[in-house]
Amino acid sequence: AEVLRLVGYGSLALGRIYEGHVNALQLIARYGTPAQRARLFAEARAGHLFGVWNTDPPGDCLKLGDDRRLHGVKTFASGAGFVTRALVTVKREPGSSPLMLVVRLEPGCRADLGGWRAHGMRASATGTVDFEGIAVTGDEILGGWDDYHRQPVFSGGAWRFAAVQLGGIEAVFDAWRSHLAGTGRGGDPHQLARLGEGAIALEGARSWVERAARTVFDDALPPERIVAFVNLARLAVERAGLDVLRLAQRSVGLQGFLREHPLERLSRDLATYLRQPAPDRALTTAAEEILKAGGQAWGLWTGDGR
Repeated sequence: AEVLRLVGYGSLALGRIYEGHVNALQLIARYGTPAQRARLFAEARAGHLFGVWNTDPPGDCLKLGDDRRLHGVKTFASGAGFVTRALVTVKREPGSSPLMLVVRLEPGCRADLGGWRAHGMRASATGTVDFEGIAVTGDEILGGWDDYHRQPVFSGGAWRFAAVQLGGIEAVFDAWRSHLAGTGRGGDPHQLARLGEGAIALEGARSWVERAARTVFDDALPPERIVAFVNLARLAVERAGLDVLRLAQRSVGLQGFLREHPLERLSRDLATYLRQPAPDRALTTAAEEILKAGGQAWGLWTGDGR
């Protein structure tokens, strides 16, 4: 969590790519055979960049044919053209259970970044990767069908991108703070009040991220409870990030929207990266688990007081 936060502080785009690398290695550690782990971890140490690409085009999916060749593409693939070991999911048909593969790629090949026109995260090398015709061997298949969706690993892993986002929130906060100090505007009581509110939001996000990471790795709660806590954590970090962005932009004003100002890119990247999938579902499923848990509130996340 600490490393992800620090990378996110330096660059959210790089943090997004590094989070995918970490995700891939954790999935390999969990589902790989001893031989796969030895080989792939050695490749990581040798400098290969890993990534996890799960998104398919609408109404279609990446397939593994009877000829043991891949057919199709992956979209919204961050690190496209730079990732040389891609952990991808294949399906028999759209909506069916996925199977994980770790596919070898050559740098700069099969990637199309032309469709990525997002407001922020422009440096994340996000695009479409064409896997058509790539032959797959048995040792590239990771785990079994639908292992990718096993809980709490699948949803609980959201703590990683929340840690990267935390670093981005810190970077925005520091750019805002430096602006107030450098322009001599920090003595205004309204500016101080906004900065204090931002500090509250930031430290709240830090607490959520640290506890979410510990909750996942302690693995002491039922899987549904772990997922519920991480879902709450990712939403708390999103809210904190949006609050800090709003306060920082109000304090700095128009200068923070000019390209030469440090806050401009930091704000664009954070606003874009905070938009993770299905936030409403994450909130309601967490609330459903809390409702049926029973016991006392103080024991929800400790396993006590049930």
